[in-house]
Amino acid sequence: MARTRTGHIINGWLVLDKPAGMTSAAAVYNVKRLFNARKVGHAGTLDPLATGILPLALGEATKTISFAMQSKKAYRFTIHWGVETSTDDSEGKIIQRSDFFPSYQNIALRLPQFIGAIMQIPPQFSAIKVAGDRAYNLARVGKKPHLMAREIFIEQLQIVEIPNNQEAVFEIVCGKGTYIRAIARDLGRSLGCFGHVKSLRRIRVGPFVEEDAWTLDDLECSAKNYKDSVNISKLSKSIMLPVETILKGLPRFELPSILAERIARGQCVVVSNCNNQTLNGRAYATSKGKLLAIVDFTNGELRPKRVFNSLL
Repeated sequence: MARTRTGHIINGWLVLDKPAGMTSAAAVYNVKRLFNARKVGHAGTLDPLATGILPLALGEATKTISFAMQSKKAYRFTIHWGVETSTDDSEGKIIQRSDFFPSYQNIALRLPQFIGAIMQIPPQFSAIKVAGDRAYNLARVGKKPHLMAREIFIEQLQIVEIPNNQEAVFEIVCGKGTYIRAIARDLGRSLGCFGHVKSLRRIRVGPFVEEDAWTLDDLECSAKNYKDSVNISKLSKSIMLPVETILKGLPRFELPSILAERIARGQCVVVSNCNNQTLNGRAYATSKGKLLAIVDFTNGELRPKRVFNSLL
């Protein structure tokens, strides 16, 4: 017998300001518990040490998680010089030391080699699978996982502050798969002084920014008086962003009811007299202002890929 799903049906994006010391999975659990939500997922794991933007997808928004995963991300982080650790952050064992601390000029001269498309070897303590096991599981038992370098893209990397001679604060804008801990490790090695991440905060994921974020304490206070489904629905609308927030960079097609019904059934439709006839690729369709589907648009035809029937 199939298990009946329980919990409130809530659709949208909740931008969580994850606290330090909590895993991303634990953050998902806490939000799911607070709202008794039927379905919650996250878009991009943050290390327990890290704080900041953790976009949580509820309900139908889980169908758009891949778009958030592919989005550019921005971080503010502090590198502590003179020490390299096994985890490339402050929680690991010290494996290398140096008495040399770089100047602002030393650092600035090295940054260009970390901008653009570069190759990066992930940290030993990472979630990447090696021969079917996570790299961090192998590292924890003393094995050294063999991790291949991967191409990543860094759009911006700049010095924000030099609070003292042993630390430097940076901001970075980067693409999917970038490990900030590896940036600290490699920059420290390049400077000849070693380094590790002392603190890390994610400040943007695609369209999701700090101004949209809620702390767990704020959510606890807001949710404690909203236990029934009607009030939970009202609360969720006041704190959550629409499902289509992550799709705003794509072309949008507003469809009349007759075409919307066909898309909802998974059928292709031809869009005539369309200003976007020259476009090809991924787009999204709406009907009466409500999100209908993610579609592929080719030569005037919309082909549905993910349909959001429960939003109509």
